[in-house]
Amino acid sequence: MTKALILRGITVLILALASPPVLAADGATSVDGANLGLVWVIPFAGILLSIAIMPLAIPSFWHHHFGKVSLAWALAFLLPFAALQGVGLTAHELLHTLLAEYIPFIILLLALFTVSGGIYVRGNLHGTPALNTGLLALGTVLASIMGTTGAAMLLIRPLIRANDNRKHNVHVVVFFIFLVGNIGGSLTPLGDPPLFLGFLKGVDFFWTTRAMFLPMLLASAVLLALFYVIDYHYYHHRGEERPARLDPTPDTRVGIEGGVNFVLLGAVIACVLLSGFWKPGVSFSIFGIAVELQNVVRDVLLLAIAGLSWKITATSVREANAYSWGPILEVAKLFAGIFVTIIPAIAILRAGREGALAPLVAMVSSPGGEPINSMYFWLSGALSSFLDNAPTYLVFFNLAGGDAKVLMTTLTTTLLAISCGSVFMGANTYIGNAPNFMIKAIAEERGIKMPSFFGYMAWSCVILLPLFALITFVFFR
Repeated sequence: MTKALILRGITVLILALASPPVLAADGATSVDGANLGLVWVIPFAGILLSIAIMPLAIPSFWHHHFGKVSLAWALAFLLPFAALQGVGLTAHELLHTLLAEYIPFIILLLALFTVSGGIYVRGNLHGTPALNTGLLALGTVLASIMGTTGAAMLLIRPLIRANDNRKHNVHVVVFFIFLVGNIGGSLTPLGDPPLFLGFLKGVDFFWTTRAMFLPMLLASAVLLALFYVIDYHYYHHRGEERPARLDPTPDTRVGIEGGVNFVLLGAVIACVLLSGFWKPGVSFSIFGIAVELQNVVRDVLLLAIAGLSWKITATSVREANAYSWGPILEVAKLFAGIFVTIIPAIAILRAGREGALAPLVAMVSSPGGEPINSMYFWLSGALSSFLDNAPTYLVFFNLAGGDAKVLMTTLTTTLLAISCGSVFMGANTYIGNAPNFMIKAIAEERGIKMPSFFGYMAWSCVILLPLFALITFVFFR
């Protein structure tokens, strides 16, 4: 069965590369979302339900075959779409997704994962409520400087080691995802992909810092305070003030090994900024897909940085970090399926009031055409919880007019609502933002029994939804 699926996928790709793209109704080689029904979203819903249910229902099968499940759902979209919409159009969308979105996405994650995995915080920190809260606060600040992925990969392992003698440590990782994996990346375009896309569309680099500071401060302060209360309860009232002799990590002086990787992290950030500021106006066509020179240079440099980090970092450092390729491989395989099956969902959204989700799109504007900022916040956030938050941000950015100068001035609250929704609510599910899955995978590798897909959503609904209601009342009513 699996071999047959793979052969079908290869056949589709070969035919696609050999066939000219089919033009949509407007003459563009792109999916016309206005002509797609919601039935095309079934493969995307299928892969989400697989991620949610299979690890609980058939854990052994999922652990060994999740990549094949991802491939099966991708083919469940690609094969019927090629048959009904044309091989050329299918090829164009598939290659555009791979070249313009998925490959740059996974290369950036690979670079951050490899470089940050070469930094080892030596010594044993003891996971007291004060220390844990301090590490979460530090990661929240770093997330806007080095990106949510970079900050998360840098601090998740020391945080897990600090709490490896505690029975109740799941909440530590959950709040880490909330803060470091998502909300912390609010203050610069480096922090989270949606904000970087806004920067590329003309949003001022420091508009993000000025506009997002107060919402981010409120959200972070509430979550850090709540975390301290919960952690204090477990630590002092559930018998977790254990003697040091019960700590599996021996006491040693705290220090840092692999410090050269901090320089490489700076180089990763510089590469991302380079692709935003440097616009040589040169592009290449790969099977009809325009690939800009600055993006090629960025990705090649990122791969070189990852390779350099792997070469110059001592093996003992990565062994001490319990470094493995498992988390990045899991993200790569699952998100490959997500990126492919999400194609029709994004196309339908982009069709706006002409698409199958027109009633949803209409909710962001009043009858007089004025933006309803609270709806921009909740709808961009709700969709970012399950769809890729970067294209979701662009959909609502364009719905609000798409003019960065107008959005930063006359409609600044609308842009703020879109930005906060896309970034903050990526924390609602494991798939809302790439670091979420990576953090979960690393925690499970280290023996922490993380909540299931729906179990995690129970945490986010109870904790985050009331917080987002408060943010709505303060900033977007």
